[in-house]
Amino acid sequence: MRGQEQVALRMQAAVQAGDIPGVVVAAAGREDAGFVQGFGVRRLGGAEPMAPDTVVWIASMTKAVTAAAAMRLVEAKRLALDAPASEVLPEIGRIQVLDGFDADGKALLRAPRVAITLRHLLTHTSGFSYEMWSADTIKARRALGLPPMASGKLAALNLPLLFDPGEAWHYGIGVDWAGRMVEAVTGQSLGTHFAETIFAPLGMADTGFQLTDAMRARLAPIHARGPDGSLTPLERGVEVEREFDSGGGGLYSTARDYLAFARMILNGGRHGRERLLRPETIAMMAQDQIPRMAVQPMISAVPAASNDADFFPGQHCGWGLSFLINRHPSPQGRSAGGLAWAGMANCYYWIDHGRGTTGIFISQVLPFFDAKAVTLFRDFEATLNAA
Repeated sequence: MRGQEQVALRMQAAVQAGDIPGVVVAAAGREDAGFVQGFGVRRLGGAEPMAPDTVVWIASMTKAVTAAAAMRLVEAKRLALDAPASEVLPEIGRIQVLDGFDADGKALLRAPRVAITLRHLLTHTSGFSYEMWSADTIKARRALGLPPMASGKLAALNLPLLFDPGEAWHYGIGVDWAGRMVEAVTGQSLGTHFAETIFAPLGMADTGFQLTDAMRARLAPIHARGPDGSLTPLERGVEVEREFDSGGGGLYSTARDYLAFARMILNGGRHGRERLLRPETIAMMAQDQIPRMAVQPMISAVPAASNDADFFPGQHCGWGLSFLINRHPSPQGRSAGGLAWAGMANCYYWIDHGRGTTGIFISQVLPFFDAKAVTLFRDFEATLNAA
């Protein structure tokens, strides 16, 4: 693809300047297989290069995969977007709305006025939040004695809602509940269902919730950026025995694998001779589902995990069935109606149906929305679009 050489120069310069230990970028068109190229090293001070098959934690880039699985089941009439989710998953019907706290710090809860639906869960209008972007959610979890999401415990999903379903947009754990709905109607774990229905048809051999020995050998560690801008590799602790596959953020993958998934979305649900979703389903997923609302800047409540995040400052953005949608052309040249999202360790992607392109940017740096990583991602897209 045109612009690949300019991208390579920019990425190599960033690595040499110490802005980032390593990065993998990938881009393709509808019929153009494009490129996947790595720069720098997996671990600061190490020798193993970042490469097309380097394995990373893609975190919330998992959400689009969960949405695709859910929409396949909507096509098959095994799930419905607007039916109460409790018809499939009774436990979600017991979730309550947080109405504040009493003088002793006890959480004040009430029943929601509207039943949660799959559409609410996929559009982040259910009322669920993440702790890292909600001080009230942190306080409520502690008051209710719930484990954190990182524990891998099912009980961690029982967070109260911040508002009644459909009233506002707030980024949260809703897609984890959508994943539980997929499991409920298929009788399979999310990992097994993804492997059979999505990963195998797309040839995504290095993607899963559990690391195989082969994947672990190519795993890039996460680096934490300190207040002075320095980067320190984080040592992996003992892996948690998870009680559920996190449809909101649990997958490991590679840039090469995720590019195959993104191209399937770009091509209206088709990958080669395989058709995973109908064109009209992809069109629905890419449609702005919150036209009377707007995606709000994500203000950090846990600075060690995330910086404040605003993908398009000054623009009102929409949300599809798991995608951020820029309602106007972006400064990087993305067409209005473009799809995008990210993963917590500064992984990003876009899918531009207007231009017929998709791009993947893979790094492993915390906190989320790291200024240097975001600048590199934006430069990557702008360079390709300019070319």
